[in-house]
Amino acid sequence: MIEEVLPGTVAAEEARGHDTAGHTPLHPEEEPLVARAVAKRRREFTVVRSCARRAMRRLGVEPQPILNGERGAPRWPAGLVGSMTHCDGYCAAALVRATDLASLGIDAEPDAPLPEGVLSAVALPAEQARLARLAAVRPQVHWDRLLFSAKESVYKAWFPLTGKWLDFSEADIEFTEDPGGTGRGTFRAALLVPGPQVGRQRLDGFDGRWAARDGLLVTAVTVPPPLV
Repeated sequence: MIEEVLPGTVAAEEARGHDTAGHTPLHPEEEPLVARAVAKRRREFTVVRSCARRAMRRLGVEPQPILNGERGAPRWPAGLVGSMTHCDGYCAAALVRATDLASLGIDAEPDAPLPEGVLSAVALPAEQARLARLAAVRPQVHWDRLLFSAKESVYKAWFPLTGKWLDFSEADIEFTEDPGGTGRGTFRAALLVPGPQVGRQRLDGFDGRWAARDGLLVTAVTVPPPLV
């Protein structure tokens, strides 16, 4: 499903269910990162890294450990950029050559309402008004959770370019659904703080895609490479 929201240059792998069977074990260097983790956290950590190593192979890169960098962001092999995500019963990883994209971020969430009180913490007033209009027309999609997912994807694309935190209130997201009620569409995240410099261009926002199907929401943000 994650491939539906990513360009063809990206190698994306996903896994469903709660079983680690068929997935590669952790590298010894990764073991300390989950040494004290509960079983669920360890399982997701293992499976999502297995997905990422399959994506490495597709790009012709020897699979290798994925350790944590600053703020826990994954450290990718030289020449690659990528992103990982997991929610209950679903894991996905997406990698691409740095010559094809400057950054990317993916996120998956259950297609269910956000817990009470969370929307007001993550959504701007203008976003809440737009979500209400979308929900009136297309109530099958939980737009509040989709907004949360999109903001997670925005942050995952933002951080490798800036090394800085991005608050939920610092990006204003607007969704558009593809014609025909397909459960897929695009979104635009307007940055409300100075954006990252990519080559000679300073970005004022990010573009992304979303999909809702089979009880799952997925979002992805891709940042084009610098202009030559």
